[in-house]
Amino acid sequence: MTEIQARLSELRELGLYRRTRLVSGPQGPNVVLDGRPVLLLCSNNYLGLADHPRVREAAADAAMRWGVGAGASRLVSGTMTVHKRLEQRLAAFKGTESALLFGSGYLANLGIVGAFAGPGEVVFSDELNHASIIDGCRLSRAEVFVYNHGDMGHLAWGLAQAGPRAALIVTESVFSMDGDIAPLEDICDLARRHRVRVVVDEAHATGCQGQGGRGAVAEAGLEREVDAIVGTLGKALGSYGAFAACDDEVAKLLTNTARSLIFSTAPPPPAVAGALAALEVLSEQPRRVERLQANAEVLRGELAREGFDVSGSTTQIVPLIVGDAETAMRVCEAALERGVFAQAIRPPTVPDGTSRLRLAVMSTHTKDELRDAARVLGRAALKAGFRPATAMPVAVAHEALHAEDARAHALFDAEAPDTLPVTVRRAQRTE
Repeated sequence: MTEIQARLSELRELGLYRRTRLVSGPQGPNVVLDGRPVLLLCSNNYLGLADHPRVREAAADAAMRWGVGAGASRLVSGTMTVHKRLEQRLAAFKGTESALLFGSGYLANLGIVGAFAGPGEVVFSDELNHASIIDGCRLSRAEVFVYNHGDMGHLAWGLAQAGPRAALIVTESVFSMDGDIAPLEDICDLARRHRVRVVVDEAHATGCQGQGGRGAVAEAGLEREVDAIVGTLGKALGSYGAFAACDDEVAKLLTNTARSLIFSTAPPPPAVAGALAALEVLSEQPRRVERLQANAEVLRGELAREGFDVSGSTTQIVPLIVGDAETAMRVCEAALERGVFAQAIRPPTVPDGTSRLRLAVMSTHTKDELRDAARVLGRAALKAGFRPATAMPVAVAHEALHAEDARAHALFDAEAPDTLPVTVRRAQRTE
């Protein structure tokens, strides 16, 4: 057995082996998965815009007008008129002076964190931040303080310890695997007091939170308090790519220092035009956001009737924490047999002992579909040998996670661990 075969065998034994599944047709509330029709309950196409006729038509027209690819990086010949139009529209949507397009949310976070912090400085990152933020912190070569999830006391302690070396606080607004919202007002208050910058990743809030889907930062009235708002085009806006909404000065800084922008080909024109059309649909049909939130409320209510604890989620993302990775996969497969696709999420995406089904609601789901799905999930759990009433609430899962770490007040430093104590990161978040 080769080393690679042994590693794959180990992953299977641990219940951590992964494979891709084939979706036939467009992303919608119902799809054909590996040849079988299913209700799709794990897509980030939150507003159902990925297959909207106007979005499709705009992408097709852009391919005919501007071609399929941009051909070069933004700073060479890759910035085209369609890119500038979308940047202007995104800045207006987010209420900022400027917006700057990146190839993906991953690339945006890699470039933005490194532009704001570097060697000798300290970045403060929520422990449940997305993998792209984690990797951005590592590549920045700054020291990284990983504060307990949403724990403002821990963050305040870290800022005080870092003193003048404190440079940046970075957090998601809606956390991608837990569906809760960061305490943005408290974060901005601490940033003001300690004179550090703030970056908020709104990947799962753009199009889903706040009036007209402008996001959690706008809902809290903090646009002027956040130095860069990261948003994605590939979730609620149904396309592909990402952006940083910021003031003109920060946009110039990112243009000159964000390596993932400087050294990547610009986003393809069809995707950019599709996102423009999606923003137009959203502005004309803001009730899509209301339907999304109402659907999430229906699903949470029905899941609670089945015995699941969903009290930690307040958004369109609803985690059903199972605990064991193999059990989570059994629940996933049992639900699939009954026509509901709810993907099992396992380490390293989530911490050990918190494997889960991550449910993602769409505004285009019907309430009856969601009610039926909740019943299916309840039966699937029982078939897999898991009683929903024994599920670990999200808050309890976080408390258990912290109890494992006797060195909670510590700095994670990937480059120079001899200078400061180390907190080992327990999970690398993915989408």
